[in-house]
Amino acid sequence: MIALSVKDLHVKINESHILHGVTFDVPAHKVTALLGRNGVGKSTTLKGILGLYPGTGSVQLNGQEIIGMPTYKIVQTGVAYVPEDREIFSTLSVRDNLALASRTKNNGKAFETIYDLFPELNSRASQLAGSLSGGQQQMVAIARALLNKNEILLVDEPTKGLAPKLVTEVANALEKTAHETTMLLVEQNLALVRRIADNVVVMDQGRVIFQGSPENLNDPAWVHQMLGVSGGKL
Repeated sequence: MIALSVKDLHVKINESHILHGVTFDVPAHKVTALLGRNGVGKSTTLKGILGLYPGTGSVQLNGQEIIGMPTYKIVQTGVAYVPEDREIFSTLSVRDNLALASRTKNNGKAFETIYDLFPELNSRASQLAGSLSGGQQQMVAIARALLNKNEILLVDEPTKGLAPKLVTEVANALEKTAHETTMLLVEQNLALVRRIADNVVVMDQGRVIFQGSPENLNDPAWVHQMLGVSGGKL
């Protein structure tokens, strides 16, 4: 079953044509990783799906066309977003960050689920979010997106700029999250992608050039050809 279907998506920002007919599918209850060199349009694709950048073409969530809808309407259809730079409220507590994200009153069960998923956030619920480690802040950003009923979670470079120990914390959190919802993940860390992705989509110059199995990431020649790198990171 396909949760999200993107077909012939074009996005222009000012006078720049960024996405040139991007087409791929995201299977339901799976993790699909969106890969490619820096600047090829991965983050723009997520924002185009979410309506943050206006686009043309087709984006269907469970068969419902969402392209052209305002972002708040798209969110209401069940699209959640974890932005590249977390964008949490640093002067508010962990609990208040989560409460602001909740779209329903009396959401106690959802909070219980979040705290079961991320016990560390429960113990730090009253702590200012800005005083958390980078990895803990990323957990807040992910938890905030999971508080509401979602059909798909868009996650943009969750390990960017984190120390190796914090990357492990976030990887563990994402692995838990992967059991809860369909995910489209933009990520530079190939070790993490190998660990949790069920499918990979590779982009280059605003177009999709490959969609298939993450097993290809175990082939150094394929990785070098598609991604221009030879190691574990893009």
